[in-house]
Amino acid sequence: MADDPSPPDPASPGHPLLSLTLAAMLDDLHALSGAVYLLSPGEPVLEMKVMAGLPRAFASPWERVGLGSPVPVADALRERRLVWVNGEVEMAHRYPRIATVLPYPFCLAAVPLATEDTAYGALFVTWPGSHSPQLSDRERHHLTTACERLVTRLERAAAERHPVGPEPDILPPPTEADTAGRSGALEAVRMAARLPYGLCALDLHGRITFANRAAGELLGVPSSGLPGTLLWAAVPWLNDPGYEDHYRAALLSRQVTTFVALRPPGSWLSFRLYPGGDGLSLRISPSRAVSRAGGGERGTGTAEPSRQVGGRRLVTIAHVLNLAGALTEAVGVEDVVQLVADEIAPALGSQGLMMLGSHGGRLHILGHRGFPDDAVERWDGTPLAAPIPSARVLSTGVPAFFESPEQLERLYPLPTPTSDGMAAWACLPLIASGRPVGTWVVAYARPHAFPADERAVLTSLSGLIAQALERALLYDAKHRLAHGLQQALLPPSLPALPGLETAARYLPATQGMEIGGDFYDVVPTYDRAVAAIGDVQGHNVTAAGLMGQIRTAVRAYTTVGQGPGEVMRSTNRLLIDLGADLFASCVYLSIDSGRGRMVLARAGHPPPLLRRPDGRVRVLDLAGGPLLGIQESAVYPTAEVAFPRGSVLVLYTDGLIESPGVDIDDALDGLAERLAGDPAEPLDALADRLVGPGAAGERPDDVALLLLRAV
Repeated sequence: MADDPSPPDPASPGHPLLSLTLAAMLDDLHALSGAVYLLSPGEPVLEMKVMAGLPRAFASPWERVGLGSPVPVADALRERRLVWVNGEVEMAHRYPRIATVLPYPFCLAAVPLATEDTAYGALFVTWPGSHSPQLSDRERHHLTTACERLVTRLERAAAERHPVGPEPDILPPPTEADTAGRSGALEAVRMAARLPYGLCALDLHGRITFANRAAGELLGVPSSGLPGTLLWAAVPWLNDPGYEDHYRAALLSRQVTTFVALRPPGSWLSFRLYPGGDGLSLRISPSRAVSRAGGGERGTGTAEPSRQVGGRRLVTIAHVLNLAGALTEAVGVEDVVQLVADEIAPALGSQGLMMLGSHGGRLHILGHRGFPDDAVERWDGTPLAAPIPSARVLSTGVPAFFESPEQLERLYPLPTPTSDGMAAWACLPLIASGRPVGTWVVAYARPHAFPADERAVLTSLSGLIAQALERALLYDAKHRLAHGLQQALLPPSLPALPGLETAARYLPATQGMEIGGDFYDVVPTYDRAVAAIGDVQGHNVTAAGLMGQIRTAVRAYTTVGQGPGEVMRSTNRLLIDLGADLFASCVYLSIDSGRGRMVLARAGHPPPLLRRPDGRVRVLDLAGGPLLGIQESAVYPTAEVAFPRGSVLVLYTDGLIESPGVDIDDALDGLAERLAGDPAEPLDALADRLVGPGAAGERPDDVALLLLRAV
């Protein structure tokens, strides 16, 4: 029987459908790597089914991604379009999370695998950074047609109920020169052994497959023990994530990558990585540039090698990820500036840092470190149209790097010479949510080169800082709004009353909107004084708005001559009529200074404290009514209490005394102990003492305090 000449059906069971398609696509497009994702059954998750060209470790953070995640394959499938990212700068702007882990020059295309009615998944393909910034028509055609063919096969497999993937990843096979026993292999080993510098061969995973004798001598490790190990694991002083970064950068960018490392105690070695499709070649030699720099020989207008090495060595993936976690905890703009100054500047080895925002068409300094004050004042308020790097970067979104003052002056000539004490600058845009939110400037006191890997890291950091700065600007605006609203709703000052001294404090909650429903007020009438304090449920805008209505109502009912019990009943009915679904507590009292008496009404509020002239403290736990806003027919009984000269009445909200795990009676006893003291103590000092450490600590609830002294 004659053999069937037709090729096997790619959609048949057991056939590597995805691997064959992906391998053919990479070959046609001359691409570096790629991966195919399929939707996980029953959940909006894309799962990587096969990867080709590079080890899966490069994409391990994205083996499973949610359909709503900000990654190219998810965007491509969700929006049913081809997503093109033309390099590390655009990657940092659009997908800062990916740029954080892979801050290397490469291009990426993501394409959906879907019909009009059914979504199957997506795939991505990458090219080295040397690829054109634009996807050619030929490449776009190959991508789309290959994906259409793959979708057709996925449809057929689904119709025939054939499971698809996962499949083994595809890595290039070793070349003949790497295979033992081939012709000339022994002579090649002998030749490498005679060379005065170290030679190593690394596979795509970074494992050493060959090392000559000089490599072992330079590294301080027997060459016989190197094959099969990872370079940064076999050599203790190379055990730093930064060195692995260079291996990853070389493979992903397909560019020759160099770095310098210090072999203890004082020998500098130069490492040069030559990437290929099946691995890397590594040359190791003594670093002459660093040796000359250590001896005091430096060229004019070039970066100091030791500084360059230090900065590049320290800015590793570990640093970037650590910074990302720290930036999530930054609250305001000052926090972001402080964090960048403390975390990034030391790692970069920079001496100056400046962060700028824009408002009203002008640049405004958000914070700075290392720059002289006169230079900062000179740039603050500069129009965005001014011909200076920070303004141009903010308006165009394109980073700018100046390795020396001569380079800066050549590109941005100024009518009069200016100096900020620096000799090299990196100006980078801060772009979040697709819009510029500011610029950050990293400066060096000496000329400094910005190689491609360092520019990639700075660009990646810019994406993280931009997101943190955007959140911080929104937080500061919200904080100013909340503070202004709270101040507008509370009395700006307490009136001077005959026979009374007053003092008040308000502390917002440190959680949520930092605005609350606590209020206090003092109202003078023709024959007596009225004081009130209350607490509306919650600490948000709704609570603050209702608090303003209640405070206004209390004042209005007082003005028409209602007594304490009537004011409570009227306010209770108003709160029920408003239908706000929020409750409020309140203490209302009317003080007759001439008689030394006061009448109180209480609606579910913590009891006031009264310190008598002899120093004894009494808790005025008098009969009262329910919270305002619960029962329409509620009655609020009143009680008359003596208030002689020298007495101090303390009105407060529950935020002053309530703490998790503390009994309310114990909390009241503690407040009474703090109240006892010198009768002549100024009322403002007493208020500060009663508030105590809560003024600077965390507060789950806001605090209002009103003190009244009979004089």
